[in-house]
Amino acid sequence: MRATQLLHNLGQSIWLDNITRDLLTSGTLQRYINEFSVTGLTSNPTIFEHAIKNSKSYDEDIIKKLKEGKSDEALFFELALDDLTKAADLFRPIHEKTNGVDGWVSLEVSPLLAHDTGKTLAGAVELHARAARPNLFIKIPGTKEGLPAIEEAIFKGVPINVTLLFSREHYLAAADAFLKGIERRMEAGLNPSVDSVASVFVSRWDAAVSAKVPEALHNRLGIAIAMRTYKAARGLLGSPRWQRIYNAGARPQRLLWASTGTKDPAASDVLYIKALAAPFTVNTMPEATLKALAEHNELGSILPADGGDCEEVLAEFAKAGINIEALAAELQDQGANSFTKSWNDLMVGIASKSSALKAAG
Repeated sequence: MRATQLLHNLGQSIWLDNITRDLLTSGTLQRYINEFSVTGLTSNPTIFEHAIKNSKSYDEDIIKKLKEGKSDEALFFELALDDLTKAADLFRPIHEKTNGVDGWVSLEVSPLLAHDTGKTLAGAVELHARAARPNLFIKIPGTKEGLPAIEEAIFKGVPINVTLLFSREHYLAAADAFLKGIERRMEAGLNPSVDSVASVFVSRWDAAVSAKVPEALHNRLGIAIAMRTYKAARGLLGSPRWQRIYNAGARPQRLLWASTGTKDPAASDVLYIKALAAPFTVNTMPEATLKALAEHNELGSILPADGGDCEEVLAEFAKAGINIEALAAELQDQGANSFTKSWNDLMVGIASKSSALKAAG
């Protein structure tokens, strides 16, 4: 049996961290659903930048939307919503079969809004309404400015994928924002069932410290951070505060592992997948990692609910001079800056392609 099926049987959702029009039109995404147990999909500005730049599949649509007077950001969101609503429709049977637990796709608000609470909220509400799909998450970064927008979006009934979380503390802050939104709905007499996932980025930790720590510590920091975060998540699931919202009809916010492609060529191509196998979580993986996992036929151990040896491992990194809290803040800032750069590159790419298509008639 493929490891993808084993992971699905364990109770972890496999989502694809990619979207291109070719994936949709060629039947490849449907094949991944059928053969690799893929039950959802995530996107971000970098993914769309590569998709539009490296394919002619968008050209006809770009020409059409240019004639309609669309350009730049407005044109991009039209293209993205076209792709993601089609993907959402592919996953809709899974969404219905699992009573809304699974079968989700994700679209990010403009990363230029990452530090503007009001505009982030407005963008999230607008995009969700335009998509008009019950299984589309809006991604909001779990930055200091993003957290109030997350709470308010949940209160307004907008399903949220909280992105750019790098530590236990980031996760707990995001979970608190989600819970406050749900509690406000309960107080207002509204249905408390609004879905959310909290996306914790893993492999970037190891890339950040690989040149600063002994070889014995290579590729161990991201997993230790994930284990610490998983322990905190399991604690929340069993807490009286969270059990109160379950009793009122709410569903818990699921933990999602992001950035799980292996960056070290000397390490296993499924290093983070096998290490983070855990029920009632999501792993969104790059296409290459998904294909690599499908070549395996075993998983290994399940992520320990008590955090295992994560604190001992993290203590070794502290001895090596790594300040976890400071690095978490740095990685979150870098992630936001990276998405902003990709967004700007995307806008330049769309403008360039638009000009070339206009010139070609």
